[in-house]
Amino acid sequence: MPEISVDVVVSGAGPNGLMLACELALAGVRPIVLDKLTEPSAEPKANGLVGQVIRLLDMRGLYHEFGGAPGAPQPIPGYGFSGIPMSFATLQDNPMYAMLLPQPRLVRLLEKRALGLGVDIRWGHELTELTQQDGRVTIGVAGPEGHYELTTAFLIGADGGKSFVRKCTGIDFPGTTFATTLTRMAHVSLPAELRSADGGLEVPGFGRLPVGHNRLERGGFVFAELDPGRPLIATMEFDTEPVQENTPMTLDELRASTRRVLGVDLPIQPPIGAGPHALRRMDGQNTRQADRYRDGNVFLVGDSAHVHSAMGGPGLNLGLQDAANLGWKLAGHINGWAPSGLLDSYQTERYPVGERVMMQSLAQTTLMAPGPEITALRTLLGELLESPDNIAHLAQLLAGSDVRYDVGDGHHLAGRMVPELVIETSHGSTRVADLLHKARPVLLDLTAGTEFADAAHGWADRVDIVAATGLDAPSALLIRPDGYVAWVANEAGRGNADRLRDALLRWFGSPRHP
Repeated sequence: MPEISVDVVVSGAGPNGLMLACELALAGVRPIVLDKLTEPSAEPKANGLVGQVIRLLDMRGLYHEFGGAPGAPQPIPGYGFSGIPMSFATLQDNPMYAMLLPQPRLVRLLEKRALGLGVDIRWGHELTELTQQDGRVTIGVAGPEGHYELTTAFLIGADGGKSFVRKCTGIDFPGTTFATTLTRMAHVSLPAELRSADGGLEVPGFGRLPVGHNRLERGGFVFAELDPGRPLIATMEFDTEPVQENTPMTLDELRASTRRVLGVDLPIQPPIGAGPHALRRMDGQNTRQADRYRDGNVFLVGDSAHVHSAMGGPGLNLGLQDAANLGWKLAGHINGWAPSGLLDSYQTERYPVGERVMMQSLAQTTLMAPGPEITALRTLLGELLESPDNIAHLAQLLAGSDVRYDVGDGHHLAGRMVPELVIETSHGSTRVADLLHKARPVLLDLTAGTEFADAAHGWADRVDIVAATGLDAPSALLIRPDGYVAWVANEAGRGNADRLRDALLRWFGSPRHP
């Protein structure tokens, strides 16, 4: 097969790889996406989305399409930290959002969107080798009809925690491993009489088990029913002997683990329905982060760049926002307008966010361990969470809103995701999120004049200029395609117009004309 030249190849058609492909396609770049699977995986993994990624989907017009309630996304009233309940009722600005969306369905929805945008998705095509030379990446691919090569300007590793791309580029993956942690999970059937009024369980000989994570003195127990009629239970045991490799997971093994954790038998039966059903074991727990997200023209996103416990559900919030951050920057480079250093800002912005997730994930896993010293820590943390300031701190940490990008602007909104705003334009009322459906930068001018629009005129080919009026909002905001604010002005004036030009140069390159 003759060599093919393509701007971007994405290795991995999971949520993060498909999201990145969609972001590129919105900017006019049509990547090729490769995946060694012959079709999207039906394996139950993540159960939903948590954090600011919900607002990102809203900004792409996907929130309602993916199952969100009518209207703007609404923050959730509470959550848990390592099974310790938190109420957000006291928060004036609650950053926590959530949506139940099983990962197989998310992948199918993103696949449909990518195909609709003209993305070339190749199932059953496995990346087997790569080399970099002269600003290009040459890759070998094993496909259904044999081996072939592609040359690409950029290669994206979205191929999971055991990333072939990461290993080939020699990027280190430092971190920690809990070798003696063993987690088992499965969809099951349980007798109806065990269900409590609040949706949890009433277990004879033990007592009440609330929905979610439960930390007990002999380990952890998780109960949830995300799909009606298909309960999911999981156990977490510490300081256990590893199970012999390649030993199939069984319901009997889960029953025995549940007995050890609860101290009583739980009448577990096989799940009802066609499935696919979860039935797996995770031996050990890795918390690792790539030492760099870029090697030449190769980038990492999602689990290829970081792995951690699933507790709290941070994975898709982190990975999908990696994709949104990198997508517009990569497209800007390919389309010829990216300023120097724009691609490097992917690492400087997203690496600290990954570090924060590693930290909180590791803390939550540690707080699930048995022992009187852990019990004491949990008691102390529970007391600290009676303070609204501490609740706010953890809410921002879990939502991913506690890290502020350095965008070169000192306004308190700069470097953060744009707040939910309703504005009045010449076409009527609209939400700011609706202005970002095309993944283009937006200059939102809420003044009555044209000073800011005039200052940005040279960037009109790549920045949408929207004149509007709004309540409780600054005079003007420059919003990046990923929804983060790059510049803010509280009033018009020459100084602010000059600052706007500086921000446009920094993020969106030189103007089309002076």
